[in-house]
Amino acid sequence: MMFPKHVYIRNKKLLEAARHIPCQHCGIEDGTVVAAHSNMARHGKGRGIKSDDTKIASLCHNCHMELDQGSTLSRMEREKMWVRAHIKTVGALKKMGMWEVEM
Repeated sequence: MMFPKHVYIRNKKLLEAARHIPCQHCGIEDGTVVAAHSNMARHGKGRGIKSDDTKIASLCHNCHMELDQGSTLSRMEREKMWVRAHIKTVGALKKMGMWEVEM
């Protein structure tokens, strides 16, 4: 069976905008907040490739490290953490008029 090739969405403005709001998991504003891409295959994550730029959550360095490499949370807990932060990120950026998605 053939699967259609995924066309990835890349948006530098959106990634930059994610840096201008607090961490959407812990709330800290320490200058380390970045756009943390989803690690889920259903969002386009593959070996050596990040998911779409629309699948991001604004996370500080510590939360991002816990999400990607932490050992204190199960895979399910990390997915739930990312989903909650993603929903908050999209809401915050939309409210500020910074959620610009070009398809």
